Amino acid sequence: MSHVVVLGAGLGGTIMAFEMKEKLRREDQLTVVNLGTVYSFVPSNPWVAVGWRERENVTVDLSAILAGRGIGFRPEGARRVHPKENRIELNDGSFLDYDYLVIATGPDLAFDEVPGLGPDGFTQSICQIDHAIAAKASFDALVQKPGPIVVGAIQGASCFGPAYEFAFILDTALRRARKRDQVPMTFVTPEPYIGHLGLDGVGDTKGLLESAMRERHIKWITNARVTRVEAGKMFAEEVGDDGSLKTSHELPFAYSMMLPAFRGVPAVAGIEGLTNPRGFIAIDKHQRNPAFPNVFAIGVCVAIPPVGKTPLPVGVPKTGLMIESMVTAVAANIGALLRGAEPNAVATWNAVCLADFGDEGIAFVAQPQIPPRNVNWSSRGKWVHAAKVGFERYFLHKVRQGKAETFYERLMLDVLGIRKLKDIHPEPAE
Repeated sequence: MSHVVVLGAGLGGTIMAFEMKEKLRREDQLTVVNLGTVYSFVPSNPWVAVGWRERENVTVDLSAILAGRGIGFRPEGARRVHPKENRIELNDGSFLDYDYLVIATGPDLAFDEVPGLGPDGFTQSICQIDHAIAAKASFDALVQKPGPIVVGAIQGASCFGPAYEFAFILDTALRRARKRDQVPMTFVTPEPYIGHLGLDGVGDTKGLLESAMRERHIKWITNARVTRVEAGKMFAEEVGDDGSLKTSHELPFAYSMMLPAFRGVPAVAGIEGLTNPRGFIAIDKHQRNPAFPNVFAIGVCVAIPPVGKTPLPVGVPKTGLMIESMVTAVAANIGALLRGAEPNAVATWNAVCLADFGDEGIAFVAQPQIPPRNVNWSSRGKWVHAAKVGFERYFLHKVRQGKAETFYERLMLDVLGIRKLKDIHPEPAE
């Protein structure tokens, strides 16, 4: 018997558990470790933050679902991974041994890297459901007493899509409340241009997003380094292409939401051979850690080099379908190891992303997500909002059913020519 442990039950970890279960032998054991029992659909947090969703609409208790699939569950959460000993120290002081470990923790939110940033400071967040609910209370106060908004991302961030989404959703929500004319809005980002997204753009995301921001009277500052935040005031430095100081900005706000930089969670940070200096998990093309070959990683916790050189640090996002392709590869590779074979599955890292504006949106397809690409396409329209709502309902239904992928999902991806795994070619022995 082998024991496979999945650490984390977010978007990647939950689907990882369902798909891994299908690849196990009858005698193998699977356990999920997570802090708490609740799965939360993070892409819906911008809607929660303006009152378009409630907590119960976008969360699922995993206890009965995992038990029904014969998957063990430890909701204590992990204090520390000990890869040399093949075990995890849990927060209650107990230990859990594993034969194979899949790290799917997501990120640690580095609010502390900018003084005054975050829910414990002076800005809002949509990174977690609790943050989004707190942001909703502040949004209600803004509607009652309108004032300037500053939205965007901090230098070193790697998840820019939700920042753009939230700026446009705030615009839509304020127009519906008949208060938009009283709320100047500025988008602040370390990206070298609007629509870079940490990916050097996808299709014409630059033109589409710039056009949408002009139409909605959203000003922007790119190459922006936020130095500190005070009550009702943000301080940012705009740099030139060589990184030298160009202009200093003092931005007043009545409401601000800034996405932080990410780093590895404390349970894995600083483990030599496992993580890079930022705490992200080092992997090879099979999603496998080179130093500890029985450890795999998926999702936001994976180390990916930046796409090109930028004046300020700009990380690479890990989007939904990209993460699901990692899941499929890891399940196949651990399944092979359990049967005495070598890993040979490689994730495509293809990306399909829907950025909702509340009444329309922008979609892009990148195959693969990291350039150069075979497919590089983006489009704007009202259909994107409908597609995002449909995806939310579908994904939550999939989690509640305990399924990694449905027949309809496979059919749709086949029709679009989107695959999760690269073609496998036998490799000569070294």
